[in-house]
Amino acid sequence: MKVEIISPSTQEVIEGVVSIQLPGTDGLFAILNNHAPLIAALSKGKAKIINKNNQTTFHTINGGIVEVLKNKIIILTENN
Repeated sequence: MKVEIISPSTQEVIEGVVSIQLPGTDGLFAILNNHAPLIAALSKGKAKIINKNNQTTFHTINGGIVEVLKNKIIILTENN
């Protein structure tokens, strides 16, 4: 999967993602390959991203919106 994290001041693209865990407004949720299309609100927290080499990275999310469509995840967030 491909993840784009976009804020007013930065844009980061992460390729080869196997799974991502996000802080939704109703709690944590995970997205895996071939997930159904989704738009959800995000709260403040950490995005946990696991890549195809089984490496885990964390990215700060200050609220926002996530869109999932055809193995592409776009996260629109406030400045970190």
